[in-house]
Amino acid sequence: MTPVEATLLLIEDDPQTRRFLRMTLLAQSWQVIEAESGKLGLDHAKTQNPDLVILDLGLPDMDGVSVVRALRQVSEVPVLILSARSQEKDKIQSLDAGADDYLTKPFGTGELEARIRALLRRTARSGAGRDLFQNGALRVDCLSRKVHLAEREIHLTPIEFRLLSILVRQAGLVVTQKQLLREVWGAAHAEDSHYLRVYMGQLRHKLEADPARPRYLLTELGVGYRLAASEPIADDHPNSRRSGNLTQPV
Repeated sequence: MTPVEATLLLIEDDPQTRRFLRMTLLAQSWQVIEAESGKLGLDHAKTQNPDLVILDLGLPDMDGVSVVRALRQVSEVPVLILSARSQEKDKIQSLDAGADDYLTKPFGTGELEARIRALLRRTARSGAGRDLFQNGALRVDCLSRKVHLAEREIHLTPIEFRLLSILVRQAGLVVTQKQLLREVWGAAHAEDSHYLRVYMGQLRHKLEADPARPRYLLTELGVGYRLAASEPIADDHPNSRRSGNLTQPV
């Protein structure tokens, strides 16, 4: 499967929204399977083997978060939430349940298509491919546990490397604070967000030209962090002070 050949499952109860999304997706040459309820969407996910699921949270028969949880019991298919719910708690709940990305309505079709392509590229990579990450001057080899910035090897502590490697394997996608805390420090520390702030700060000081204006380690306010997967706009030299992203660290 390539991003061009993908089959997308659209779970959306509103006919007008579903029609608009179908036309948008078909224009990109993606195949589209439609479902107007959570139950029908789960049935299609099990029988049609889609490459990606686009899911509305406000379904008539069951909440979208419940659909994500049910999907995760049988499949690792990427799930993109499209919802009018813009509260941080809704985003966190969806992502913690197993969704891969969250886009709030209203949205631009260009951003929707870019999010879909990013998710499809992620699933198209081989397992080995996810062990090697490069974005501009930053190169991370999870197998050899080496990190380079341009030609310079960067020393990371074990915890710093563990944190970075999780972000590498989810490159381009938001990873929630709770997920990072659980995977790095264990379930008992799922609420200790200050751990995360301290270590993300240390990583930025080692990897970013300007830690206050990060290009690689981006903050999703109130939700988590995202490792930028696209080429930075600014000069890739590690001593450059320019920045292609204005996201403020937290």
